Amino acid sequence: MLYVLSRSVGQGRAAGLASAVGLCLGGIILAIATALGLAIVFSKFPLLVTTLRYVGSAYLVWLGVIMIRSARRDSQVTLEATSIQRQPLSVVVKQGILVELLNPKTVLFFALFLPPFVSSGEGQIVNGNVQLELLFLGILVPITAIPSDLIVAYLGGSMARALNHHRVVRERLAWIGGLILIGIALNLHLGFL
Repeated sequence: MLYVLSRSVGQGRAAGLASAVGLCLGGIILAIATALGLAIVFSKFPLLVTTLRYVGSAYLVWLGVIMIRSARRDSQVTLEATSIQRQPLSVVVKQGILVELLNPKTVLFFALFLPPFVSSGEGQIVNGNVQLELLFLGILVPITAIPSDLIVAYLGGSMARALNHHRVVRERLAWIGGLILIGIALNLHLGFL
């Protein structure tokens, strides 16, 4: 979101929107690559699904705890973006794709977050089903993120100013986000939903 916000504030609303589209496209490409690669591995090693469910859950808890622990500190940082060199929107989209594809957190997220949600069905994993499940889940990630990215791009500067003045809201949002990640991890094993 901060990447989209900085583009929107620094280069204008259109650049922020182009960045959001680029991030979404990068996420979809990453989802496809993840689905194709992981499906093959999972079909050969079904126990890996269970192992990754635990590793993925631990990763979610870790992310949630980090968000909660840094909520107060991060809420005190002033959000501002300096003006950047204007670039054609096609370049901005390409840069957004690269930002998403080369972000190690995003790659880890796809590799560790998606596998726990794949249904292994009594220890039998069918390669095609795993690929479809991973592809569907993977594409949902950037598709569900794009509305908030588009809002951030559209509101740009006014959003940064408002968030700078409402640091308590930023801190509470970080707490809520962290608790949601921890809740998702617990749900994977306890089956609340």
